[in-house]
Amino acid sequence: MSLYPDRALYPHPFSAAYWRSAIRELRDLRKLTFAALMIALCVVLSHIPSVPLFGAKITWGFLARALCALVCGPVLGVVFGFSEDILSFFLTGGGGYPFFPGYTLTTMLGVLIYALFLYRAQLNIRRVFLAKLLTNIQNVVLGSLWSAILYKKAWAVMAVGSFWKNLIMLPFQTALLVVLFAALLPALRRAGLVPQQTEGKLRW
Repeated sequence: MSLYPDRALYPHPFSAAYWRSAIRELRDLRKLTFAALMIALCVVLSHIPSVPLFGAKITWGFLARALCALVCGPVLGVVFGFSEDILSFFLTGGGGYPFFPGYTLTTMLGVLIYALFLYRAQLNIRRVFLAKLLTNIQNVVLGSLWSAILYKKAWAVMAVGSFWKNLIMLPFQTALLVVLFAALLPALRRAGLVPQQTEGKLRW
C-alpha cells in the first residue's frame, strides 16, 4: 500500500508520490474540465476593472490561477498557465501590450508556486501567505526583467516600483485568497476535487 494514497494530503512536494499524483491529474477528465473552466474565468476576470490601492492596482486573475493550482496541482497547473496566458492574450488583445513569452513564463511559474504550497496540502493561512509572497517576489524579479527588455529601462528602476506595488497588494491579495478558499473548499471537497482536510477551517 502506498505511503500516500491517491486522496491523501502531502506534507511537502518533495516526494515521488506527490509528483505521481500530480502527473495523474493530466488524465483526469474532471480536472481537465476544471482547468478549462479556470481559463474561461481568467478571461472573464480580466474584464472586471482593477481596484486602485495606494498607487497599486489589484486585478483578479490571480484568484482563478491560485484556485486551479489548488485543485489541479503543479503539472496540470503549468499546462493551464501556458494555455491561459496565450488564450487570454489573443482573446483580450493583450490589453494594449505586445505579446512577450516572458510573461507567459511568469504565469506558468506563478501557478507552479501556488501549486507547490496548496495542492494536496493541509491548508492554512500561513501557506496561502507564503504562496502569494513568493509569486509576488517572482513578479517583481521577472516582471521587471521583461519590462526592462521591452522598454529599454534599467532593471533596478523597474524593480523598485514593482516591489512597492507588490508589497502593498500582498496583504489584500492574501486576504482575498483566504476568503475564496474558505468559501469554496467545502464544495470542492464534496465534489471530490480536493482531499478532505484534517481541520475544518483555515488556521494560521
